[in-house]
Amino acid sequence: MDVVNQLVAQGQFTVIKQPLGFIKVLQWIFAIFAFSTCGSYSGMFKMSVECENPSYGDLGIEVEFEYPFRLHQVYFDAPTCKEGNKERYFLTGDYSSSAEFFVTIGVFSFLYSMAALSVYCFILEKYRENNKGAQIDFVVTAVFAFMWLVSSCAWAKGLSDVKTSTDPDEVITLIPACEEKENRCREVYEPRVSGLNTSVAFGFINLILWLGNLWFVFKETGWLAAFSGTYAPSQEKQPAPDSYGQGGYGQQDPYAGSQGGYQPDYGQQGGYNEDGGYNQGYEQQPTSYSNQM
Repeated sequence: MDVVNQLVAQGQFTVIKQPLGFIKVLQWIFAIFAFSTCGSYSGMFKMSVECENPSYGDLGIEVEFEYPFRLHQVYFDAPTCKEGNKERYFLTGDYSSSAEFFVTIGVFSFLYSMAALSVYCFILEKYRENNKGAQIDFVVTAVFAFMWLVSSCAWAKGLSDVKTSTDPDEVITLIPACEEKENRCREVYEPRVSGLNTSVAFGFINLILWLGNLWFVFKETGWLAAFSGTYAPSQEKQPAPDSYGQGGYGQQDPYAGSQGGYQPDYGQQGGYNEDGGYNQGYEQQPTSYSNQM
């Protein structure tokens, strides 16, 4: 418990209130809804076959199916309406690929969202260091958004085929005895697929969430500032401007040095002596002119 308390104390959970973290929480939740509603599904439908001879018929043929919807392995026994014999029939279609792909994307989205939330809460500084973490996050988010698009569309098509293959009216056509006019076949109970419809809806909701999250992750990458020309890497020192330092304004004046240069002194003393010569002094005194008689 001490380790857990330390982690909680060091966590920066305010990021969950920000769009970057809040959308990750939604992604985590809706990923659970998506793969659970599809992966935990099991359904059943019921038919009846009434033969010309009532003793040969069966009024309660139950057919059960479940995820991953390998319907070609699902079978049922139906009467032939001939001497009380029964034959085994199989449903048609294998839709496990689209269903398993959809569930797999949901599980991996759930795991990645949980890992990203842990990074946001506990090592956000390293995530933003040099923007490497944000750039990796952006690429992975874009991949998951594309995968949600593909898997949701594939599962929507697969679900449509599952509904057709498990429609009792369609399954009745597989029974030869139902083709005879003296026999009567009808649907008793149709499968409830509302949970599967919900899973498709959750898939497209996840697509919207991951696409929306791309913008908030993109702002963390620094690429937007780089495109506008204002981005500077945080860990690299910027070189000092030396365009004026070489042969320009930053170079010392060669005439201002003490070696062989001319140094005017505006505080020097000067005057004319009695011989008419110019007397120059270097003491900092006011300049005066005198006439000696």
